[in-house]
Amino acid sequence: MALALEFSGISKAFPGVQALSDVSFSASSHQVHAVMGENGAGKSTLLKVLSGDNRPDSGTLRLDGKDVRFRNTHEALQSGIAVIYQELQLVPDLTVAENVFLGEMPSKWGLTSFAKMKRETARILEWMGETIRPDARLGSLSIAQRQMVEIAKALSHDAKIIAFDEPTSSLGSKEVDRLFHVLDQLKKQGKVMLYVSHRMDEILKVCDAATVLRDGKHVKSFDHLDGVTADQLVELMVGRVVNTEASYRTREIGEVVMTVQDLVGPGLSSPVSFDLHKGEILGFFGLVGAGRTELMKLLAGAEKATGGTVTLLGNELKRGNPTDRLNAGIGICPEDRKKEAIIPVASVQDNLNLGVRSRFSRMKFWINNARERENASAQSQRFGVRAAGLDALMRGLSGGNQQKVVLGRVLGHSLHVILLDEPTRGIDVGAKEEIHNHIRALAEQGVATIVVSGEMPEILSLCDRILVMSEGRISGELTHEQASQVTLLEYALPTGN
Repeated sequence: MALALEFSGISKAFPGVQALSDVSFSASSHQVHAVMGENGAGKSTLLKVLSGDNRPDSGTLRLDGKDVRFRNTHEALQSGIAVIYQELQLVPDLTVAENVFLGEMPSKWGLTSFAKMKRETARILEWMGETIRPDARLGSLSIAQRQMVEIAKALSHDAKIIAFDEPTSSLGSKEVDRLFHVLDQLKKQGKVMLYVSHRMDEILKVCDAATVLRDGKHVKSFDHLDGVTADQLVELMVGRVVNTEASYRTREIGEVVMTVQDLVGPGLSSPVSFDLHKGEILGFFGLVGAGRTELMKLLAGAEKATGGTVTLLGNELKRGNPTDRLNAGIGICPEDRKKEAIIPVASVQDNLNLGVRSRFSRMKFWINNARERENASAQSQRFGVRAAGLDALMRGLSGGNQQKVVLGRVLGHSLHVILLDEPTRGIDVGAKEEIHNHIRALAEQGVATIVVSGEMPEILSLCDRILVMSEGRISGELTHEQASQVTLLEYALPTGN
């Protein structure tokens, strides 16, 4: 029997923000329905209304023509609705199986049946094409593997309606292929699926229908995407024409700023050596688990190197912590925003001013609120952060706006070297274009920049030179002229593949 999900006149406001305003559209079974829009367009709020996490101020949610109103997420889950958020809802200290059945652990005679839990988890993961062990501690897994566990968690409830919020943002190409296979199988089973993504190629590849939101309002829905182009969708999302094509720009490259020589540490299988020049944008590409993020942490002082040297402007750096490296002139925008880059219960202003307070006060224990306010306001406007205000808590912002705050903080420093690990993950196409322009402008000012990205178009449009990593080592070096998606993949694939 065909299922149907309908949003009718849904509105939701938060202090200072009208997140949704009279949004109406429907999604049917046997299809993947894209929900599209810029960061702050209302996508996450809509999913939270669906999941019971937020109650709408007005409007109705209908399942198979029946009005429903959930008081909490448990009621929504019991009704067959599962939402897989970009920010994972998992517990690192529990096993994979315990996370998959979190809140719904099977029992026998009043006792938790761990055997059944492991057995069912193994069955779901095998169906997904995953080889993750059910008894593995979640915290030992990569971000990509955790994302697949989150998807397995939704499947364990046999949900009829499944919403995916940026599901591929942490996945490598192999995991993405497995996810698309899962979507195809769920579609055949008659599930209703909502799919939120900023990646136009994904939308056009896996989605059957689409709805575009802008500033919390419904702009347009498509019953099918035949003949619809990425440029059309982007223009509807942002209300203007955006350049979505690769737009590499040459610039003058100066002398060597940083030299890395025989660096060894966690995540690296071979010593790493390279130079970084003034005004250069150096790309690092590789599949998930290739060692890119681990290398950035070593460079930023977040992990301790066991050998080798890092020399900045001719001075060998001691093996200090991230604060020492920041003071020396090396800043990082880390890959795992939620875990390593933000304080969710602090304000936007406080997050923007982390690490720079010493610049605003001559007295060690005195905070210059006026100057902090001024800096936070400038960086917020510079990156177009959408929030109720500078005093709004970070946890209330969308993932994309949280990323803008992190970038605003890092790029607000006066640095010699900037390390950007997946800088546009979870960022919409309009904001991505703005971020790319900021990166290029910094390079033109002489800042040496490293960009780590799993998106080949991003690497190819930004970088002057590209180092490819595979299995914890540098497997290839390419100039911009030598690089293509084919050559990048040839160097990125593990030996023997």
